[in-house]
Amino acid sequence: MRRSGAAVCGEKLMRCWAWDCDHPAMEMPEVASEVIEFYTSGYDEEARLSSSAHGVLEFVRTQELLRRHLPGTPTSVLDVGGGPGTHARWLVADGHSVHLIDPVERHLQQARSSCSCTVELGDARSLTIPDQSYDAALLLGPLYHLPDRADRLQALHEAHRVLRPGGMMAAAVISRHAALLDLAVTNRLCSEEVMQAVLDTGHNDPAHGFTTAYFHTAEELTSEMTEAGFTDVRLYGVEGPVWSVLKGIQAHTGEPLTDSPLLKCAVTAARLTETDPALIAASAHILAIGHGRPADDR
Repeated sequence: MRRSGAAVCGEKLMRCWAWDCDHPAMEMPEVASEVIEFYTSGYDEEARLSSSAHGVLEFVRTQELLRRHLPGTPTSVLDVGGGPGTHARWLVADGHSVHLIDPVERHLQQARSSCSCTVELGDARSLTIPDQSYDAALLLGPLYHLPDRADRLQALHEAHRVLRPGGMMAAAVISRHAALLDLAVTNRLCSEEVMQAVLDTGHNDPAHGFTTAYFHTAEELTSEMTEAGFTDVRLYGVEGPVWSVLKGIQAHTGEPLTDSPLLKCAVTAARLTETDPALIAASAHILAIGHGRPADDR
């Protein structure tokens, strides 16, 4: 069931920062201030998946992968880091009930105005949700902005905790090679030394135009999902190997290509290579699908 009266409008809450609520409450962990500022005034997340061909490619592919794996309709979905409700809108239209959590007040305002979901100001590492409350949980953004592995595991453990037995979890990460491909096709790859550091460590340099972020390898994502208790973990390349071509053409011509034959080909290429180990890392995003405790393990 969805929590009623879940909207929280900005005050700093005391959360139960543990995997059950029998422990003393601790203060909600703080999202890095530069991340909040980036999404509040420096970047329009609302338009990201509709204003360019590579954005549409990410949206279409994420949508079809989630539809393939969601455990039926209606399903109760917890959308952690759900932003302005981009995915919550179509999930609700499909007949699911959605509760969206995000640390950015601007995103909550946008979600409230455009989606029939409940919303809550919160952090992926410290959910207010009771144990075993949802059929499905989505982490389609939080893992990007948690550079420390312990924080990412905390967020994954929290998602595991709130899932009902047999529930499905989907977690998206940015591929380790995404920044290299992005900067190369947009003629911004200036420092080989700096980019090598990103490839070696996964830690983004905000000077590249993004904010504090961590870029995963496929092996890391599988390891973190498994350590958090998820089973039957499967990885999918979201955009496939042609996304950077779309972005490069837009950067050099100004054409968004949102209704182009090339976009349709890119979608087909992504579908054909989505589980190919040699090409998963060529996607800008990798999606992991896993399941919580078995239905008979209560």
